[in-house]
Amino acid sequence: MNITSKLVKRLIAEQFPCWTALTVTEVLPNGWDNRTFRLGDEMSVRLPSAERYIHQVQKEHYWLRKLAPFLPLPIPNTIAIGEPASGYPWQWSVNGWIEGETAAAGHIAHLPQFARSLAKFLMALQQIDSTNAPVPGPGKRGGDLAFYDDETRQAIELLRRGRRSDDLDTKAITNVWNTALESKWTTFPIWIHGDISLGNLLVENGELSAVIDFGGICVGDPACDLAIAWTAFSGESREAFRDALNLDDATWARARGWTLWKALITYTGLSETNTIEAQTSYRTITRILAEHSQI
Repeated sequence: MNITSKLVKRLIAEQFPCWTALTVTEVLPNGWDNRTFRLGDEMSVRLPSAERYIHQVQKEHYWLRKLAPFLPLPIPNTIAIGEPASGYPWQWSVNGWIEGETAAAGHIAHLPQFARSLAKFLMALQQIDSTNAPVPGPGKRGGDLAFYDDETRQAIELLRRGRRSDDLDTKAITNVWNTALESKWTTFPIWIHGDISLGNLLVENGELSAVIDFGGICVGDPACDLAIAWTAFSGESREAFRDALNLDDATWARARGWTLWKALITYTGLSETNTIEAQTSYRTITRILAEHSQI
């Protein structure tokens, strides 16, 4: 789906003429599930990039306004819902603009404090009443990690056969994966974001200032929200993140599993990838193995 500024301008002009005079600027880098454009100074337009993501529009609209009062940081708020038109086939949303740079691009003043602030946000999210909340579908984050067993073992086998020239210990990787599968989240499902990454965290003045992109919001196993412990944190910052979260060792073992699955399929080429992503995934795998060896 080719989603351009011209398309967004047409949609706005047809459905929200009061905003026609506002400038439309693509937000870069853009996301995978949705394309985002800034509308004037105070709003953004968010459009699903494929049919499998269209449910996110109504889900975010309904739930984020209920969650926001209980959270310590700003999250997106939907102002209006747009309808299919001008060759664009799905619903889309207009949201309030949240200032800040993504943590992937912006400066983080003190990573351990950033980690503690993120943990505080996740703890607040997890404690919100989850009655009638959406649950993860098959293969979705927050669900059963075992769904990815075949795919993960396929990636491990590719490594074992030398699909890539590297020094990764496939026995150790298998051990991490098997350990992750030994437990499940058996208590009452709690709220999860579903895609906690530096690209979905905003910073201002070097500090965590907002959390965005709640397309994966649901209730389930919080382990999937912990991958950032290995993708972005290390040493003191990872320890600060873990210490600030009230989660048991089994949940952290599953978190290593969630992170390992994604890193493996990216590194071995089982998902759409590029060299930079593969190198990043390699580093993530080595961090997980190093930590697991000390347990």
